[in-house]
Amino acid sequence: MNPVLARSYVAVTEQPGQPASRMQLEMLEARYRWAAAHARGKDVLEAGCGTGIGLPMVADVAWSVQAGDVDANNLRAAAEACAGRCNIELRAFHAENLPFADESFDLLLLFEAIYYLADVGRFFKEARRVLRPGGILLIATVNPAWTGFNPSPFRTRYLSAGDLLTELAAAGFTARVQGAFQEATGWMAGATGMVRRAAVALKLVPRTLRGKALLKRIFYGPLKPLPQRLAHGPGRSQVFSEMDCTAATTCRVLYVTAQKA
Repeated sequence: MNPVLARSYVAVTEQPGQPASRMQLEMLEARYRWAAAHARGKDVLEAGCGTGIGLPMVADVAWSVQAGDVDANNLRAAAEACAGRCNIELRAFHAENLPFADESFDLLLLFEAIYYLADVGRFFKEARRVLRPGGILLIATVNPAWTGFNPSPFRTRYLSAGDLLTELAAAGFTARVQGAFQEATGWMAGATGMVRRAAVALKLVPRTLRGKALLKRIFYGPLKPLPQRLAHGPGRSQVFSEMDCTAATTCRVLYVTAQKA
């Protein structure tokens, strides 16, 4: 078996029923609302779909949705989340080797997964290959310049806003980077931030999402279980701000919109 496909990402993937902070839920919803806003009437591909929590939201407006992950357990959970959806197809694949014909999709999603890829440049080439002329690649990823950044134990490389723009341009995309989920201000937020950064520096943060639940409870308040699937409905609309790529330390998440040139 391919060793990449054999690795389990369950411990670092958002799972239905897992305790999550309000901010984590808002981040999850924000990226799939963003995707759905681009997906209406389109053929969509999501690489690294995890447990498929956001796929039904995208499928509600898309013409078709193809999605996949390298983890078999995640794919089983995604199949449950997408049960009954005739316009969603799931399969196992790696983002660096997309098993699709040239110019098959209008929209490609890669959410909170780019830092697990061994060869980001290869993924960008594959993305350009499978996208139709004018097609869009959407990337959501943690901002490594954020002062509260904590790396995943499975990461390969984190890309800054500037790194993303440079590599996407080299791959033939015209891109913009926006940021959201700004660090809170005030003395309480400052004190909490100092404690969080100290925990990161001392390597006291658990390696799994489940293990981080207690810290989330301390830093962010009451937790709620992650849903099996997201659905359209009323929710908080997150405002994406233009980035100063040389000094972007306050926003937690980067949102990249890249168009095939």
